Amino acid sequence: MPKVHTRIAVLRFTLPALVLIVAGCGGKEIQSASMSEVAQMKTSATESPSLRPGEKLRIVVDEEPTLTGDYQIDPSGYLSMPVVGIKKAAGMTPTSLQEALVSALKAKSFKKPGVTVSVLQFVPFYILGEVQKPGAYDYVAGLNALSAIAIAGGQTFRADQSEIYIQHVGQDAMRSYELTWPIPIFPGDVIEVPRRTI
Repeated sequence: MPKVHTRIAVLRFTLPALVLIVAGCGGKEIQSASMSEVAQMKTSATESPSLRPGEKLRIVVDEEPTLTGDYQIDPSGYLSMPVVGIKKAAGMTPTSLQEALVSALKAKSFKKPGVTVSVLQFVPFYILGEVQKPGAYDYVAGLNALSAIAIAGGQTFRADQSEIYIQHVGQDAMRSYELTWPIPIFPGDVIEVPRRTI
């Protein structure tokens, strides 16, 4: 079971801002997601998530212990690594970053550098509204809307049983989804479980 994200800075500054954003949506009609959007998300869920600022990576360079280590993508989306220097990492997949690092090392006279990139810690996802424990939670691979609700302790008795609101990273607003759909959740997504209407 993933543990609740405990970084105080994240909860102190990011979560209140998200609450204000969601509160600002009050009274506005949230559009339903189109079937093409749902299909695109399901396709994306079969691929490696793109790297995001704040994520921590484990980079192994074969036979180069001074380069092997844990690295964090800075808030601007860049990675700083000895020999390689500063490289854009956000928006790339671990595989594409591996390829970029291999090319950078070859340019520094490394003949056949073997590089492996893995994500140690994704950015969290956020869940608000009618759940028992709203907040920021560590992302785990294969997460969907229903499992995210379960991680947050389940719905309250006031929760709407038919729909859920989600704003995926890169979207400009929340979309409404049927709660029974297995909607994939990605790092950085914001979920709101709305209150049922009487």
